[in-house]
Amino acid sequence: MTDPGREAEAMDLGTEVEVDGWSWEYAGYTPADERLRESLCTLGNGYFATRGALPECGADDVHYPGTYVAGIYNRLTSDVSGRQVENEDMVNVPNWLPLRFRIPEGPWIDPDTADVLEHRQMLQLSEGLLERRTRYDLGDNRVLTVRQLRMVHMADPHVAALRTEFTVDGFSGRLEVEAALDGGVTNSGVARYRELDGRHLTHIHTGTSAPDTVWLRCRTRTSDVRIGLAARLTTDAPVVVRHELPRVIQQLTVDLEPGRTVTVDKTVALHTSRDPAISDPLHAAVDRVGRSPDFDALAAWHRAAWDQLWRRAELDVPGESGRILRLHLFHVLQTLSPHTADLDVGVPARGLHGEAYRGHVFWDELFVLPYLNLHFPEVSRALLRYRHRRLEQARTTAAAAGHRGAMYPWQSGSDGREETQQLHLNPRSGRWLADHSHLQHHVGSAIAYNVWQYCEASGDMEFRHTKGAEMLLQIARFWGDKAVHDDAMGRYRIKGVVGPDEYHEAYPHAEGPGLDDNAYTNVTATWVLARTLELLDTLPEPRRRELAERTGLTSGELELWEDVSHTLHVPFHDDVISQFEGYGELSELDWHGYRARYGDIRRLDRILEAEGDTVNRYKASKQADVLMLGYLFAPAELGGLFRRLGHRLDEGMWRRTVDYYMHRTSHGSTLSGLVHGWVLARCRRSEAWKFVQEALQGDIADVQGGTTGEGIHLGAMAGTLDLVQRGLTGLETRGGALWLDPVPMPELSTYGFALRYQHNWGVRLRLEHGLLEIEVPSSDASPIDVRLPDREVSLQPGEKGRLVLPG
Repeated sequence: MTDPGREAEAMDLGTEVEVDGWSWEYAGYTPADERLRESLCTLGNGYFATRGALPECGADDVHYPGTYVAGIYNRLTSDVSGRQVENEDMVNVPNWLPLRFRIPEGPWIDPDTADVLEHRQMLQLSEGLLERRTRYDLGDNRVLTVRQLRMVHMADPHVAALRTEFTVDGFSGRLEVEAALDGGVTNSGVARYRELDGRHLTHIHTGTSAPDTVWLRCRTRTSDVRIGLAARLTTDAPVVVRHELPRVIQQLTVDLEPGRTVTVDKTVALHTSRDPAISDPLHAAVDRVGRSPDFDALAAWHRAAWDQLWRRAELDVPGESGRILRLHLFHVLQTLSPHTADLDVGVPARGLHGEAYRGHVFWDELFVLPYLNLHFPEVSRALLRYRHRRLEQARTTAAAAGHRGAMYPWQSGSDGREETQQLHLNPRSGRWLADHSHLQHHVGSAIAYNVWQYCEASGDMEFRHTKGAEMLLQIARFWGDKAVHDDAMGRYRIKGVVGPDEYHEAYPHAEGPGLDDNAYTNVTATWVLARTLELLDTLPEPRRRELAERTGLTSGELELWEDVSHTLHVPFHDDVISQFEGYGELSELDWHGYRARYGDIRRLDRILEAEGDTVNRYKASKQADVLMLGYLFAPAELGGLFRRLGHRLDEGMWRRTVDYYMHRTSHGSTLSGLVHGWVLARCRRSEAWKFVQEALQGDIADVQGGTTGEGIHLGAMAGTLDLVQRGLTGLETRGGALWLDPVPMPELSTYGFALRYQHNWGVRLRLEHGLLEIEVPSSDASPIDVRLPDREVSLQPGEKGRLVLPG
């Protein structure tokens, strides 16, 4: 990875922040910015993550020190507006961070109660460390400087550590320090969820295992996951332990004098009963923290692990865009690291960074796995196994709805049940409204797409022939059964769904929810059916026979899939693709008027509902819907899908469709700018960069207005990485070859990255001024076939190719 230099430059991101190639530094203390900083300064390792809150600050309206373990959920029932509502949440586990300090008999010192002379937080991306430095004015020319280094260990996924250094100027004296493990936490990080029960922990016990080590154990209230935490405090002063349930406190007093720094190290181990190869999480935590080396040794081991990750995910993009992409990559790797490969977890839409969406798994893996496939395929495989383990539940859900096959939930958690909320709160009106987003059945097509993409990129034939084939078959079976034949039209139709847009849940004045023939849903269902038929044709005959016997697959069902995949209805109006049947009959919205009245209209649905209106009446979309087809499929493949359905989608119609929906989209999702930038890069290049910039700025500038403080948008972050990796290069992995069709973008014309393609590790691609370089490291792997629009080349391991691109 090329370091573009250490020159820091100011960026207009809504808060004072300086960045260079490998760090993000926040200067000054502004309470209104803390939630955003805490999300963006989260540290994690794929197993657990902790928000970047200050250790001396507890959860309140300013700070929220949440810690989340991947895959740990709990289900509670709440009384909301007179209804019993059940929700499953990713659990905020006991807080390991607390470390506060004060002059004896004085108040506890923190930025909200003491005078702050200087405050800086630096996220060191290359090393995976969070550094903070605060100078407190204690009055009478007395200054206390607090410097801290924090890590959530990337080599040992169960360990975290905090080093605190105290220095004084202008006086000598004593400082009282308290470190704690706090089991009294709740899920309360999202204001609009606070009417819901967030008390997920119970049976909290504490104890002392050694003079310098304390422990805390508890369990989740309904899922009964046992959690064990142990903390070791290393310092020169004697430590006194107090057990004040639900906390255990280690207290010490240190002597300070000018020019002398006192160091306190806190090392923590975390285990749960879901971990493999342990008998008891508390015993495992106490044993691990006791065996852990000192802070310096831990930090060296941690840095070495990060060095390896950065090499595997090498990315060289110049300028501001490259710095943002590196931050995005950092947060993707903290949520989904090689440690994830050992876990039964999916892709949490908001990372392990906060409680928005309750930590649920959506379709965001559609934007995440294509990146991981080419760097960490073992992680992609684990994430797909999460879906395969819940295949039986998806089949049960489909059967309960009267369908065959697998109907995956729009929101998933621990066991694959539908976790989509029944009600959602409109903060603008204060009303709880019915939520029908569970009708987004296109999540099944996203899972099938990811299975196919993973197998093509990794060459994992075992997965393709077994678990992958099983998922594709059952998802195809669902679409084949969901489609109904319209005799008058002579085509199959898919009715009663909600598309990616999400604004439109029903027809105006309809008694029930659901829309008919969403174009994105129908075209992706066609793709699933066609790909599944292709896969079945290429399976080894014994495996094909096994699969047919186990699933009851018949030749008649295959004939149905073939028929449906050629005759699914795709609606059109005004010579463009209709988002769904009847979309062209909706009213036009006064976009200019609403922007003039409200300014930011990204959440137009909330604005209209608060006015007593509904977005269902208008040609207005929250995010890309039809245009998602241009994100998933290269132009040739998309054209082929429409030909299969009996339609001609030429370049002119696609451009008209893009123009049409660009003017009718409010971009109420961070994914919308990403998709629009991706699509426009190939059809309206002059406008693409504006949307690429919005996707890059989405979280760092909090363009959605407060949402990043509830957790980063993992799909959008990974999607920007994939925009460089696949979008601008036109990279496809199909037919045993790397296909490349780069698009020139003046704002980003020079970039490079490394990837892992099938059995070739560290393949380097670099584009610069119309020249494409590909370098294949030496190995015993097979050569790589590279196909461009005007030629084909084959590169042996150890070879480097320099290809001039057509002008």
